[in-house]
Amino acid sequence: MTPDAAAHRGLRAGDYEHVARSLRATDELLASAYPGDDGTRQPVHTVYVPADTFTPGLPAEWGRQGLAAVQEEDGLDRLASRLQLGEPDVLADLVARKLSSEPIEDLRLDFEDGYGTRPHDAEDADAASAGRAVAAAAVAGTSPAFIGIRFKSLEAGTRERGLRTLDLFLSALLAELAASGQDLPDGLRLTLPKVSTAAQVEAMAFVCARLEEAHGLPPGRLRFEVQVETPQVILGADGTAAVARLLHAAPGRVSGLHYGTYDYSAALGIAPEHQSLEHRAADYAKTVMQAAAAGTGVRLSDGSTNILPAGNAESMLRAWKLHARLVSRSLAAGFYQGWDLHPAQLPTRYLATYAFYRSGFPAAVQRVGNYVHQRESSILDEPATARALARFIQRAAACGAVAAAEVSAAGVSPRELDRIARPRETEHA
Repeated sequence: MTPDAAAHRGLRAGDYEHVARSLRATDELLASAYPGDDGTRQPVHTVYVPADTFTPGLPAEWGRQGLAAVQEEDGLDRLASRLQLGEPDVLADLVARKLSSEPIEDLRLDFEDGYGTRPHDAEDADAASAGRAVAAAAVAGTSPAFIGIRFKSLEAGTRERGLRTLDLFLSALLAELAASGQDLPDGLRLTLPKVSTAAQVEAMAFVCARLEEAHGLPPGRLRFEVQVETPQVILGADGTAAVARLLHAAPGRVSGLHYGTYDYSAALGIAPEHQSLEHRAADYAKTVMQAAAAGTGVRLSDGSTNILPAGNAESMLRAWKLHARLVSRSLAAGFYQGWDLHPAQLPTRYLATYAFYRSGFPAAVQRVGNYVHQRESSILDEPATARALARFIQRAAACGAVAAAEVSAAGVSPRELDRIARPRETEHA
């Protein structure tokens, strides 16, 4: 810059300092409250089972049952064709391997609606038994990558019962793991249902801190998912989106927001036959969740459908078509996780998920390659879009929809993908 140009600048050093001071709080908020996704694996689903039915062999048994249900209907390739999914032979091979090797990515032992109300001594025993069973699965290597419990809510009528179950489960789990010389699994998941206010999240954060202290766990080790099942958490009494406030009420503690299809729909007075993941009321709630969670690193999960693949062949095909369509719809909306409630839902979960990723994979790797190597293209991708493309490819590889060799063959290394998906602060300087 020439001396003449510098002399005619309107902003002085003090002006820059004033702006920096005035935006210091904003800078701190963006850095602490909106760190972005950490790049770790997110499961494609959460399977729910009554807590007292879990055994270390349950995931493998669900895989066998899911595969058997489809084989009775002419196999996975035939089902993929009837669902009008591309590459039916490829999908069938990939899903068959998935159902044999990792049929369940995330498993929740349910002490809430799926378990019901039982005598206290019975639930006490089941909570401790669940902790020991999860530890046994971890030691034996049969546990899903992600596993945990959903306990009863912090509403007045169930508060003490829910916290007692959590306490007993965690105590038994840690004791059993310690006896085997193992630490708490990284994939432990705790689910807090029926949240209505940020105060309930603050209370849960207090409970986590006390449990960490009691068991000698590092501060912040215990995190939890929040179930969005009440209208009050979407639109609070003061007219604001309570779900946005609760995400920041317990920094670092909330790991996910899960939409609860039927409790939320019923609370709005929607007739049972119209309660669905694709109801416009569900879309509104999930859009608010999505906006609230954007940039926070909190993962989103869609809910479930209670139309199960059971009964005669016609009923099963109808349920499979619905499930595959809902899974595809959620993925397109940016919800990369959902709930499964029946072994026969596993085939359509993976068929639809793999089809989604494989259909978008060729264009995604081509565009990322163009971005990395600065090749001319008819699409001009900005850094934000490149990040989304890189994360798409990472998700596809993590769930098994595409092989690592397919990614490498496209000329994009894992390191390059990570660099684009998770830009460093220096890139914003």
